[in-house]
This record gives sequence, C-alpha cells and structure tokens, in this order.
Amino acid sequence: MARLNLLEETRFEKLPVTVYPDQQIASVRVAERIARLIREKQQNKEQVVLGLATGATPVGVYDELVRLHREEGLSFRNVITFNLDEYYPMQPTAAQSYVTFMNENLFNHIDIDRENIHIPDGTLPKEQVHSFCLDYERKIEALGGLDLQILGIGRTGHIGFNEPGSAPNSGTRLVTLDELTRSDASRDFGGKENVPTKAITMGIGTIFKAREIILMAWSGKKAPIIRKAVEGEMSGEVPATYLQLSDNVEFVLDEAAASELTRFDTPWLVKDCAWDEKLTKKAVIWLSCKLEKPILKLTEEDYNNNGMAQLVTERGPAYNININIFNQLQHTITGWPGGKPGADDSQRPERAEPAQKRVLIFSPHPDDDVISMGGTFIRLVDQGHQVHVAYQTSGNTAVWDDDVLRYMEFAIDFNRSIGQDGSKLQSVYEQTRQFLEQKEPNQLDTQEVRQVKAFIRKSEAIAGARYAGLPDEHIHFMALPFYESGKTKKNPVTNKDIEQTMALLQQVKPHQVFAAGDFADPHGTHVVCFRIIIEAMNRLRQTEEWAQNCWLWMYRGAWHEFETHEIEMAVPLSPQEVVRKRNAIFKHQSQKDTPVFPGDDAREFWVRAEERNRETASRYDQLGLADYEAMEAFVRWRFE
Repeated sequence: MARLNLLEETRFEKLPVTVYPDQQIASVRVAERIARLIREKQQNKEQVVLGLATGATPVGVYDELVRLHREEGLSFRNVITFNLDEYYPMQPTAAQSYVTFMNENLFNHIDIDRENIHIPDGTLPKEQVHSFCLDYERKIEALGGLDLQILGIGRTGHIGFNEPGSAPNSGTRLVTLDELTRSDASRDFGGKENVPTKAITMGIGTIFKAREIILMAWSGKKAPIIRKAVEGEMSGEVPATYLQLSDNVEFVLDEAAASELTRFDTPWLVKDCAWDEKLTKKAVIWLSCKLEKPILKLTEEDYNNNGMAQLVTERGPAYNININIFNQLQHTITGWPGGKPGADDSQRPERAEPAQKRVLIFSPHPDDDVISMGGTFIRLVDQGHQVHVAYQTSGNTAVWDDDVLRYMEFAIDFNRSIGQDGSKLQSVYEQTRQFLEQKEPNQLDTQEVRQVKAFIRKSEAIAGARYAGLPDEHIHFMALPFYESGKTKKNPVTNKDIEQTMALLQQVKPHQVFAAGDFADPHGTHVVCFRIIIEAMNRLRQTEEWAQNCWLWMYRGAWHEFETHEIEMAVPLSPQEVVRKRNAIFKHQSQKDTPVFPGDDAREFWVRAEERNRETASRYDQLGLADYEAMEAFVRWRFE
C-alpha cells in the first residue's frame, strides 16, 4: 500500500527524486555514496572513474569527502576524475577557474594522484580545442566510461555547460554561454562584462553514458527549473529534461529545491491531504487564481473538478470554506503596522499595546530597508513609533569603481575651496586612480577604496533614513565583521557578529523587529544576516523578558515577494505613499540605473519594488478583497 501511495504522489515525476530536509544532510548522503563506490572498487583492486561538477552545489559533498579522507582514512589513490567543464579562455591559476575551484575545495586536501585529474583546458588556442575535446572523450572511453557523474543544474536547465539548444547526443565541445548563465556568474567575475562568453563542456551524450548519474539542487532559486526538468516535457530548451531518458539517474534535492514539484506545491492533485488551516488557505487561493474567480464565488463544483473534493467533504460546504479564507485574508490587511491603539487586536496582525512601540528595522545592505518596506517604514514613523534602523553591512562591494574617483575628486575640490591642504588626499587619489586603472576583474580593493565605497553607501543610507523621518541617533551602522572581507566571498559568521547584534538589541529593546526574509538574494548576505539576528534573539530570549515579548516580522521585495497564502500582514500604500517610498529609494544613487550586482532582474530596484507591491495588491483584489494602489507584505517569524 505504501508503495502504491508513493507512486500516486510522484505520478507527475518522470524520473527518481529523493528529497532531504536540507542541503547539508543531502550532501553528506551523496558523499557517502561516492565513498562506498570508491571502497568497493578498492576491495576489488579496481579504479573508479568519477565525473565531477563545480559551482556552489557540490561544495558540501566535497567538504564531506575531505572529512572522510582526514578522519576516516578514505583514500583516493584509485580515483580518476573528469570535470564537466571549464570557462574558455581561462588560465588555470585564475580565481574563477575550475582548476582553482577543484584544488581549493577537494584536490589539495586528499591523496589523489595528480595524473588522474582531468579538467578541460581553457588555455588552448582555439584551433586545438576540437582535437582536445575528442581526446577527452577517448580517455573516458579507454577507462571504460564514468562510474558516477555528479551534476548541478543551472537556471536555464543546463547540465555542465550544455545550454538550451544542446543535442541529447552531444559530446565534449566548445559552447557559447547563455546570457542568464553569465549573469549568474557575474559576481565571481566582478561584473557580467568580465564573464567569458564561451566554455568547454562535456556533452549530454557523454554524461548519459555514466553508469550512475546524480543531479543535485539546493534552494528555492532552483525550484522552478527543477519542476521543468522533473515534470516537464523533454525539450532542447531545458537540456536537463533529457535525463528523463536515462535509467541510471536520480535527482537529489533539498526541500526548498523540491518545493514546486506537484506533490509538495499542490499535493491535493495527487493524494488525500490532512487539511489543516495552512494547506486549506493555500489551496483555496490557488483555486481562486486558477479559475480567475473571487474566493466568495467559488462553488462546490469548482472544488470537485480541481482535485479538492476531499476538502469540501471534510470541511464544507464550499461557502463556509470560502468565508473562512476570505476573513483570514481580510484580517491580514492593516494600515497600522505597529498595531492600532485602543482597538480590538484579536483579529489584527499586530498588538495594540503598547500604543507607541520601539521598532528596530534590520537592513542587510544599506538600501534593503527602503526598497523592501519603505512605505511601512515611513508609516511607522508617521504614526509616532520610536523607529531605529540598523544597516548590518557596509555594502562596499556593490559600488562602481568610477564612483570612488568621483567622490574623491569632490573631496579634493572641497578641501581646496576652504583653503585646506589637500596634498595627502591628492596622493591617495593618485595611488587609487593608478590601482583602479590596473585592477583585474574581482581583484580585492585596497583599504582606501573599500572605505570610500562604504562611505558612499553610508551617506546614501543616512539620506534615505532621514527622508523617512528618522533622527540621526536612530540610524545605526553595524559593519558586521563577516562581511568586511573586501571580497564577494565572505568570512564565516563568528561570535563577534552575534554579540554585536545582541548589543544593539539590548540598547533599543524593541517591541518589533523587522528583518529581510528574501533568501533568494544572489549575494547570500540576506540569509546570513537573518541567521545572525535569530541567534542573537534566541540567546536574549533565555534571560531577558523584553526579548520574549518582541515580535519579528520578515519582509521581502528586493529579490522576490511572499506568496499570498504566506502573508500575515499586508500594509496598503496610497498613491502618495508609493511616491514617498520611491523618493526614499532614490537617495541610493549608487544603486540606481545599473547597480553592480542586479541579479537576474533587469529592472531598477525602485521599479521592482513598485511593481511587486502593485502585484501584491492586485492579487488581493483578484481574490475579491479591496483594491489598493500597492501593498507591502510581511510574515511573522515564530521562535520555538
């Protein structure tokens, strides 16, 4: 019976999928499988041939393999490796090369014979690439083929660098990279313009010959492409769908990457469900959107024809379900994000008391506060709450080099205008200009350049917070140590980051904390900053009463928005408030027009924010609720 139930749940899935709670557990399991294969081959005095991948996805697997080598004696003497791909052209010593990646993450830490390592050569003259690729294939075939191929997946659906349009029988070859792939790599190269346009990649046909294939994917960013690869029709537009033809493939996912598969996203379409309030709300909103009917107009026939007959049977009639969900959504809407004084707050998202709250808004970068919740920020100040804002990082990696010279030139001219000796500043300026003219892509900035970039972001943040109505003493710059590496790759979080956050929380003793919860942030800074806040709050909650009564609200907007069924507080914005929010965002001039790291959304940040806020309001309107100009959405974090 259990087997039949599983088959029913996964009937939309066209290949085997294993889902783990998180990427760490999944990575350890994959590493254990690789280790088991290596040991089995060792016992038979055989070599094992592994196909390896690069990028963020396999790092956890390599970490565990290194641990197994160091702590449990796993030897790699019988291992031969072939990497999937390499940028072209690319020097092996470059920080962005996959030679460097593999050495830093695996090869330098294990006992593999260097002659057994094979990585496509990004230094070859173009006329030699074709013959190199043929030889790469012959070497794999001469060894009897790949025993196990590890894969990640790009957001275009590429495996290796087999971009959309790749043939299912393709071999190792030189390819042109998709623009989205280059955008995703831009942070590693200090800008998309520095990302190579080509790469050498093992072909889909080569990958297919492996006796075992494991494709791994982590995070919600990969969820849309995973659904296409697993449940979609085979198409050259999504090369990973060709893996549906293989009998030897398995997708290994964390829960976030699997979240859009039918069995997790709309489980009522494949199985009987335990209809709690959360799932009911999600399903009813889904049905309303699918049929383009307001919630209060949904009928029993609508439920029955769309896989939700069980819900009506258990919790119906349909009208009662509709009313319940409509009321839940209605109660999320409030013009009083700090709570409405003297009002019955039993059906409101925030407490009425105390009437004037101490509020602390954490902003990972110096502009996330106004981009993501600028309207609510201004509303809280207007309604008399004691609002503080804390900028957790300096954001100094996200300023164009040209701006550094512009601001230094301003300072030199200003010093001259007031009769100050600017010779020292002039000297630093000349050195900085020389450095920037010779700077390599993604090269670490000098201390002076980092400081100027931090000053630029700081001055913009102050301007935005002042525009929102804050006094200077309520504006805090934390410059958390984990961020201040000067590189796109940040330092690990330490106790210093947490203790500094605890100190600010103890200083303000907020009733409300707002924190960025959009973990699709391509920099990874948001999720790191959020975890620091949670750890700091958890420690304080053990001993301090105010912390136990402090509510934490998550905001989004810079990178994506909450789904409607997730929203617990929706703050409507009038047309005038939308303009005020826009003006606050405009204070961040270094992030306007073309920011250094725009992600995969070509819109300016203020445009993204406005359009996402309007989309949230539009969804409420389509569900049958009031029609507002825009809405900012929040979800409350509940401490255990």
